[in-house]
Amino acid sequence: MMEKDLTQFNLTATEVAQDASRREAVRRLGLAGAACLAGFWAPQAMAADKDDSTYDQESILAAATDFFGNTTEGLAKVIEKAFKEQGRPNAYIKGEEAAAALTVGLRYGDGQLVVKGGGGAHVYWAGPSIGFDIGANASKVFTLVYKLPNVAAIFQRFPGVDGSLYYVGGAGINYQRLNGITLAPIRLGVGLRAGASVGYMHYRREKSYNPF
Repeated sequence: MMEKDLTQFNLTATEVAQDASRREAVRRLGLAGAACLAGFWAPQAMAADKDDSTYDQESILAAATDFFGNTTEGLAKVIEKAFKEQGRPNAYIKGEEAAAALTVGLRYGDGQLVVKGGGGAHVYWAGPSIGFDIGANASKVFTLVYKLPNVAAIFQRFPGVDGSLYYVGGAGINYQRLNGITLAPIRLGVGLRAGASVGYMHYRREKSYNPF
């Protein structure tokens, strides 16, 4: 009887030891899994932090709709196109411009540069209008700004990108680009005529009607 009891005790002790070993293995597996997850999520967190310096598509559509006073299917489509082709902007300009042209003319305007994370400046612009702009008009323009390293970098002359003009459903967009910075002016309705000719645009700190 005593030998049987001892055998059972030994079996029980063995089972306890095996159970403890299994628990330790599970614990180590859990630690390893946590380390893997940490390694996976760290880049994701860094990417999220990076996104804090740019605007998402929903925020831009809301800001543009509020600025223009209404939304159209065309406005949503040109913003979607810009995000697909250029990514997320880190700034935008809300402004008004006028154009007076008959084959060759002038465009000029001013607005407020808004930078994600704070900061900004009042901006004036002027440029030649060469194309099928006819007559004079005044309109609002909402410009997306990509990869702006600092506020001062906006004050340059930005050439238009050939072939970038796109308009649909009463909304239009084209690109201007210099040294890795891209501007994407968006216009609605009557403002489309102002953007019909690409040319270039000179952005300044002070008002000037000189397009050069």
